Amino acid sequence: MNNKTLIGGAIALGIIFLLVLSCLWAGNKIRESISGTNNNTAPTGTGETQNPGIGQPALPITTAEEAQRVYLALGNPSNAVASSSSSDNYLVVRNAYALSFNSSRGIPNWVAWRISEGDFGAAERQNNFRPDAVLPKNLTRVTPTDYTGSGFDRGHLCPSADRSSSEQANSETFLMTNIAPQTPDLNREVWENLESYSRTLVKKGKVDLYIVAGAYGEKGKLKKKVTIPTNFWKVIVAIPQGASVSAINENTHIIAVDMPNAAGIAGTNWRNFRTTARAIEQRANINLFSNLPQNLQETLENRVDNN
Repeated sequence: MNNKTLIGGAIALGIIFLLVLSCLWAGNKIRESISGTNNNTAPTGTGETQNPGIGQPALPITTAEEAQRVYLALGNPSNAVASSSSSDNYLVVRNAYALSFNSSRGIPNWVAWRISEGDFGAAERQNNFRPDAVLPKNLTRVTPTDYTGSGFDRGHLCPSADRSSSEQANSETFLMTNIAPQTPDLNREVWENLESYSRTLVKKGKVDLYIVAGAYGEKGKLKKKVTIPTNFWKVIVAIPQGASVSAINENTHIIAVDMPNAAGIAGTNWRNFRTTARAIEQRANINLFSNLPQNLQETLENRVDNN
């Protein structure tokens, strides 16, 4: 074998070696690319999709940041903030809901939450009404005994039955910042009937609901401390199950009701109190759907449900 043959063989082996290294390098890059793509998706079991800015909630929600993003995805109706100087519009964000508390009135201005099928479970009703320790010291601390002997129920804004996935979630609905005085005829009849209907929509209609509820007006106070509202209102927006608010369009199902906080209305169909979100905005001095495009706000806020 001559020198030229040896040199040629060495060169061929070198080329083959380089080709093998190139293939190995390319394979690693492909695996890294695939791995990197997977890392951009939500972790298994969170219920999240991509687009975390206004996506659907993880189940369960475990941080205040996530709760605020989910429950206020449609907007903050009164621009509430968690500052002691904002005593009549103080923002409270929990895993179960977000709300604006009014210290002068001793009740929430509004409470916002979302219902998905994952919010329902076997947790029992906790019935542990109690003051809300998260409020700054300069704000009114309402206690369950402030309602004792008044003839008014401790009415939930975010219902206990909307948060049966865990004892903790259910317990949060019994904090007094989520409570306002309701007549028994409203709380146990008309208001509760709409709450039950909402849960039926989620379970049978395969939708998720964004809900904001609140109260306005005054017809006296309990213990000179807790305002008795003249009216309770609620606005419900239905979206496809698991979707984000980006799925809302001009055909989205919306329900708005304004109910009198009165005796003698037991047995009345909740549909008799349907109105528009725009009318509620004007009466309660709030701004709903502020995160939606203006033209979509106009359409939804002026629609009366007829289902």
